Amino acid sequence: MVASKLLTGVARTFGDDEIIVSKTDATGRITYCNDVFIRLAGYTESELLGQPHSMIRHPHMPRTIFKLLWERIGAGNEVFAYVVNRCKNGDHYWVLAHVTPDRDEAGKVVGYHSNRRTATAQALAVIEPLYASLRDIEAGTADRKAGLEAGWARLHDILAEKGGDYDRFVLDI
Repeated sequence: MVASKLLTGVARTFGDDEIIVSKTDATGRITYCNDVFIRLAGYTESELLGQPHSMIRHPHMPRTIFKLLWERIGAGNEVFAYVVNRCKNGDHYWVLAHVTPDRDEAGKVVGYHSNRRTATAQALAVIEPLYASLRDIEAGTADRKAGLEAGWARLHDILAEKGGDYDRFVLDI
């Protein structure tokens, strides 16, 4: 079940007191989603369960940010990241995601847990132009891998200019 390729340009919002929650297995397939997620994404629970979480990936999300996210959680670390998701009907919604690995009794990562809150206008004023520049860099070459590497290098340059790491950057805006 893949989201429509249509983009409406319509932003959906949710309450500051609401939290989107989802869980996935180690391969990124959805094993749990709460009612806030279901409502915003516009899918039914049965359409979401068992599907790759990437089904709600918005094409305006830079691959660089997902590389960072997967690198961090794949190493067993938590990560905070701003993400724009696509709804089933082509609308979108911005979140501040907190993604953590779930472990079994032996400490092996068996899945991921994500809590997402609404993104503030102040944060989006910083994130949207940053993500647009990363997308432009990624698209600036015919070689997708080279584009991703260039975006990755630019993100690290920006973080170095800010004097910190990605977590500090995200949590400070």
